[in-house]
Amino acid sequence: MSIRCTPGAGNSNQYSQHTVGHSLTVKSAVFTALCLSFTAYRFPFLYTENIFVFWLASDIFAGRKRHPTNLLNKKQTYIMNPASAPVLEVLNLNVTYGEFQAVKNVSFNVQAGEIFGLLGPNGAGKTSSLSAVEGLLVPESGIIRVAGYDVKTQPLFARANMGVQLQATSFQPELNVAEIIRLYAGIYGVDMTCEKLDSILSNINLREAGTKKFGQLSGGQQQRVSLVIALIHEPKLVLLDEPTTGLDPQARRQLWERMEFLRNQGHSILLTTHSMEEAEAVCDRIAIIDHGQVICTDTPQVLIDTHRNNPEVIRASRRGKITLEDVFIGLTGSQTRA
Repeated sequence: MSIRCTPGAGNSNQYSQHTVGHSLTVKSAVFTALCLSFTAYRFPFLYTENIFVFWLASDIFAGRKRHPTNLLNKKQTYIMNPASAPVLEVLNLNVTYGEFQAVKNVSFNVQAGEIFGLLGPNGAGKTSSLSAVEGLLVPESGIIRVAGYDVKTQPLFARANMGVQLQATSFQPELNVAEIIRLYAGIYGVDMTCEKLDSILSNINLREAGTKKFGQLSGGQQQRVSLVIALIHEPKLVLLDEPTTGLDPQARRQLWERMEFLRNQGHSILLTTHSMEEAEAVCDRIAIIDHGQVICTDTPQVLIDTHRNNPEVIRASRRGKITLEDVFIGLTGSQTRA
């Protein structure tokens, strides 16, 4: 089985997978994706609001010409952000579900070229905070800005600067890796030449797996493909929701290296994880949230140094050397959360 470039309509290059009695075109792939999105997936609005953000926004602001470059150029006429401004600002965020307040006056920011960890036990308010940043729920109050754009009043622009990788991602099962990448590049309006696709596959060490179906990949390989999709439109902010859950040590380390590479390229990363080892290894700063409130924010080492003499932290320590996990348990408690 091989992948090769063949001339397509309008003198553009197309990837085709040559199998017995089957050839999947980009148009049929898009049609399949739409059908699956609206009939099989739990959250079709996530696709319409996030995946189609470039198409929708450029329809409105660029005379219906669907190309992300026009949208990005147009954005510069709305807000010019200083270089030092945070890529993500969350100010006094409050989220309620009926009478229950899940998030209470949460504030934090993520700087350009920073990996920021949002840590907390189950039910602490991480998911609600992240959902508000993504625009999947409307907070009771507070301000969220992505690259200077208000998530509430300028949602298309905010989401155009955002990429999301979930803990578990399901792509169209009948598509191979190369077809998935070309499909989502087409949906975002990103030009995907044969050379660019080959470079992407090489960068994530999947050049030889380009013809494999997504379901045939290992967990680590699937996460690498998912991260490529989250970054395909070059967002300033990348949200990673427990991306290394279930991965073996080698795959986890590879994903850490990928995060650090993205940081060095100027991307900002908001990471949620239950692995204190991971947070200590890759995060520049972290915020610990519990019972809906941020209880501390700083670099991992500063948090360790600040709380190493806390009796609860010392009690949580198992080997004498205070770790970030000891600090986390000392501050949030040792009881298992539902």
